[in-house]
Amino acid sequence: MVAPSDDLDGWLAALTRPSVLVELAVLAGCLGAAWLAVRAARAALDPQRRSNSVWFGARIVDGVLFPVAALLLAWAARSALAASALPVALLHLAVPILASLVAIRIAVRVLRVAFPASHAVRVVERTLSWLVWGLLVLWVSGLLPVVLNELDAIHWKLGGADVSLRSLIEGALSGVIVLVAMLWVSAAIESRLLAGATDNLSVRKIAANATRALLLFVGVLLALSAAGIPLGALSVLGGAVGVGLAFGLQKLAANYVSGFVILAERSLRIGDIVKVDNFEGRVTDIKTRYTVIRAPNGRESIVPNEMLITQRVENSSLADPQVSITTTLQVAYGTDLDALMPRLVAAVTAVPRVLPDPVPAVFLGGFAADGLDLQVAFWIGDPENGQINVRSDVNLALLRTVNALGIRIPFPQRVVHQVSQAN
Repeated sequence: MVAPSDDLDGWLAALTRPSVLVELAVLAGCLGAAWLAVRAARAALDPQRRSNSVWFGARIVDGVLFPVAALLLAWAARSALAASALPVALLHLAVPILASLVAIRIAVRVLRVAFPASHAVRVVERTLSWLVWGLLVLWVSGLLPVVLNELDAIHWKLGGADVSLRSLIEGALSGVIVLVAMLWVSAAIESRLLAGATDNLSVRKIAANATRALLLFVGVLLALSAAGIPLGALSVLGGAVGVGLAFGLQKLAANYVSGFVILAERSLRIGDIVKVDNFEGRVTDIKTRYTVIRAPNGRESIVPNEMLITQRVENSSLADPQVSITTTLQVAYGTDLDALMPRLVAAVTAVPRVLPDPVPAVFLGGFAADGLDLQVAFWIGDPENGQINVRSDVNLALLRTVNALGIRIPFPQRVVHQVSQAN
């Protein structure tokens, strides 16, 4: 089998042969078989693992597995047709197209898994797609060797070395490939570490963050080496970075160090109910630079990790998740408290979220101007589900109890005495 020539006229002439219809049918069969294989593989995984995987996307065709499967099948079909002495043109073109799609999908999916909240991934996806497809067009049209020679002809002196534009571009592409590979490995390790984590989620989180930082550091060094930049030349840059950390970046460095300290000491854990700077909520995530706290009303606060180290933090679930809540009930003077208090305790105990142990208690808090103040104290074991709602349920239970017993809840009253004056 003779491949078509690497120019546009040669490709057009090869694609007009009658055997192209056979290749088209074979290519359609390869794509269909790849689609069915990916669909079966997706059905075998749970949706959570599927959404966080590089191999699978939101749909069947937007992951890495589909173009990889299609590429392998198309390559095998091309080899089989070539062995049968059948002229091959369409499959010879389809293989590099599928290989380009594999490269694009790998880079995009890895970046989306590594940086799920970044809006720059979309820009990188478009830029990378245009670059890869542009290279493919240059290769098909036969202009790629001409462009590479022109890029190689543009060169200049850099630090005593002769550097060409082609070598810089190739080095940059090599560095990107190394970084994407390191991000892929770190994302896979992180997903494995965090899978099924419950009580030891903070420990796994620090292991995942440390692994990602280490792999990215190694990836940067390998990328610089692949780009042709000597690592010995980075000593001056390292000194400059050290000076920058000592002055302008000390807060940023302090937040990163504080994040690892928090995760290592487990003073704060994901799921804890905390109060920081008059903001109370549940810790939803601990990043290397900041911690996310979500209030019951849906508001989220991004707290720098240094603040969690240097300031007082109220943690309602550090050692014990049980939280005490109090509410006030006022009854009229003359009420038989000895008979009323046990009934109130029974009513509060019957509320679903109130813990039976410790037992709710009712105390005489004071003698107000209009009635007797009763303090009702009770405990809950799930403060992450909110406190206002359970306090409301307790107040309704107290109100139903006093109404059923016919006990009057006092309200402010004033007695006016009129003094008559004799004429």
